Amino acid sequence: MIGLIECGNGNIQSVGNALSFLNIEWGFISHKNDFSKFSHVILPGVGSFPHVMNRLIENDLVSEIEKYVRSGRPFLGICLGMQLLFEESSEYGSNEGLGLIKGTVKPLADRSQDLLVPHVGWNNCRNSKKSPFTLDESFYFTHSYYCHCSESEDVLGVSEYGQDFVSAVKKDNVVGFQFHPEKSQKTGLKLLNEFERLEC
Repeated sequence: MIGLIECGNGNIQSVGNALSFLNIEWGFISHKNDFSKFSHVILPGVGSFPHVMNRLIENDLVSEIEKYVRSGRPFLGICLGMQLLFEESSEYGSNEGLGLIKGTVKPLADRSQDLLVPHVGWNNCRNSKKSPFTLDESFYFTHSYYCHCSESEDVLGVSEYGQDFVSAVKKDNVVGFQFHPEKSQKTGLKLLNEFERLEC
């Protein structure tokens, strides 16, 4: 059963709807005691890094996320949820993240003056290493920031927007997708199925 962390972000119900379409059981995680109910957890994300991170702190969920990850059960961050996995973001100043993956989150606008930001629409992803996920497909993106991994072995997938950027990460049982699988039709639904079957 998959738990979806509630932290005041906008796309949680669309992720739930996608899981329901796949006949995957799921429920909300609103309190720290909810984690024990689930074999897999997803941190969805729409909004700003500091706002959602502050909500996690206010709801006393950060230590529970850390404890859950240490248990070895699969944990997935989607879009902003992937960015929150990292150590730090420069969105609206310097903000500390969950620190589950080493690296920083930076604005796409710094990469090229010719880029339209946010990056919105379908884009290809390619596997950068052996993966339990089918990533050599096209997925739906909407983001203004990108993740820089300090450790190259954590990079699972790469996409191109002006230049290459990390679009999927995996460190042990922690996974992140910069794109939205719940909005990516058949290719995204396949990924959610693969996450539900993931054993770490």
